[in-house]
Amino acid sequence: MTIDWNAFTPWSSLAGGVLIGIAAAMFMLLNGRIAGISGILGGLLRPARGNVAWRAAFVLGLVAAPAVWLLATALPRPQIDIGWGALVVAGLLVGVGTRYGAGCTSGHGVCGISRLSPRSLVATAVFMGTGFATVLVVRHLLGA
Repeated sequence: MTIDWNAFTPWSSLAGGVLIGIAAAMFMLLNGRIAGISGILGGLLRPARGNVAWRAAFVLGLVAAPAVWLLATALPRPQIDIGWGALVVAGLLVGVGTRYGAGCTSGHGVCGISRLSPRSLVATAVFMGTGFATVLVVRHLLGA
C-alpha cells in the first residue's frame, strides 16, 4: 500500500473537520436542532408548517458554499472509477441504510457521537465497519 502524497492533506482536512464541528455545535446551540443532512432534507420532502424555511436555507447553504468557494479558487476535479450503474445502486443503498439506521453519517457520526448518544455510537461503528469490510472485499479480495 502506498500513500498518494499529493492527495494527503492533513491540515486542510483538520480545518474542515473543525469547521464542521463548530457549525454543528452552533446549529444545536442556536436552533436546538441536530445537523443531520438526511433528516433536514427528508423534512423538505414531507414539509410541516414552520419547518420549511430553515430546512431550505440549510440545503441552499450546502449547495451555495462550493459555488462561493469557486469564486476564490478552482474546485478539485472528482475522479470516479466506477460505472454509472454501480454509482446509482450505491446511492440507493445509502438511502435505504439511512432510513433503516434512523439517520446518516453526519447526524450520527458528528452530532450523535458529540452528544454521547449510544444509538449513534453503535450506528457509527456499523457505518465504519461496513466501509472497512467493503474496501477489504472490493479492493483486496476481488482486486477491483
